[in-house]
Amino acid sequence: MYTNFSRLFPTAPPPHSPARIVLIRPCCIGDVVLATAAFSALRRAYPNAHITWAVGGWSRQVVDLLDGVDAILDTGKRDLPVRSAGGFMRFVRDLRAGNFDLAVSLVRSPLMSAAVWMSGIPHRVGIDSNGRGFGYTVRVPVNPAEARHEAAIYLDVVRALGISTDDCYANVPVREADRQRVRGLLTNQGVRGDYLVIHPAGGNNPGMTMDSKRYPPQNFALLADTLAEKLNAQVILIGGPADAGIINAVGSQMKTRPQIFAGQLTFGEIVALALDARVYIGNDTGLTHLAAAGGAKTAMILGPSDPKRYAPYTPDSLALWQPVELRAGGVSAGKSAQWDWARDGISVEDATAQLLAFLGEN
Repeated sequence: MYTNFSRLFPTAPPPHSPARIVLIRPCCIGDVVLATAAFSALRRAYPNAHITWAVGGWSRQVVDLLDGVDAILDTGKRDLPVRSAGGFMRFVRDLRAGNFDLAVSLVRSPLMSAAVWMSGIPHRVGIDSNGRGFGYTVRVPVNPAEARHEAAIYLDVVRALGISTDDCYANVPVREADRQRVRGLLTNQGVRGDYLVIHPAGGNNPGMTMDSKRYPPQNFALLADTLAEKLNAQVILIGGPADAGIINAVGSQMKTRPQIFAGQLTFGEIVALALDARVYIGNDTGLTHLAAAGGAKTAMILGPSDPKRYAPYTPDSLALWQPVELRAGGVSAGKSAQWDWARDGISVEDATAQLLAFLGEN
């Protein structure tokens, strides 16, 4: 359908030196973190351009941490602002008001493609999945059935502008003020020496609820106890305000007494906490991507999501996964009712062995 529709919309070469750019990746936290690689390439290629990031309230804290973002266009609470008629028109008006000469869209939605076209921005580059990018003047084809990393797809969009993406990884700077606050907090809570951070939650965002991405609490508890003993380190469990249930489920099954920070840390403080840890361990979730992008040694436990698509996009990270056949199209294809951690997921023993090797402790 969309492939035929796209023939009605003209394409055009990319601009040579855009002055005002809008980067569109509203949601969710992990996707926004992965998009920082593309942002880095844009900022490096166009050092004098004014770059606005269109991002939603759920993920804005990530963009607030970045250096080089000139402005933020708040797209609201939904995963995409274009899903309602009112939101669609508001977003079109906001784009028009920005007087942008280049839009870089890292969104597959045909509604987003249409909104960017209606904005009148002269140059529009974006993802074209099965013709959904009909509204872009530069369309970057992607095969949804091919297992390629999300960050690499975003970088393809930037490369279509004719600029280099060499050495561009997901990256979020760590602010010294956040680091000092976290160190003070740890001192006050009696955390001294080595520690490891575990985030057992995730899988819930405005775009999708997928609790099956969570490693079972009893597995996390055993993994934490084993690593605490072998690394002679304290354990810190973290999560958001709504994560007390799963954090308590992990902590109550541990022999080691963990330190718990639930709903107490900003994104900047989480990055700082992770950076000083021996290792940060989490599910395939936004905060795990955030920790990795901040430079922490990070291990992501993946289950029904493919590391080829969703592993941290950084040089110093580890994807813990037992190879298993997954649905084509990734998690965007929907939930898998067949997933079973006991049968399909990585065991605590295998995860421990890989983590110790990753940390040079084998």
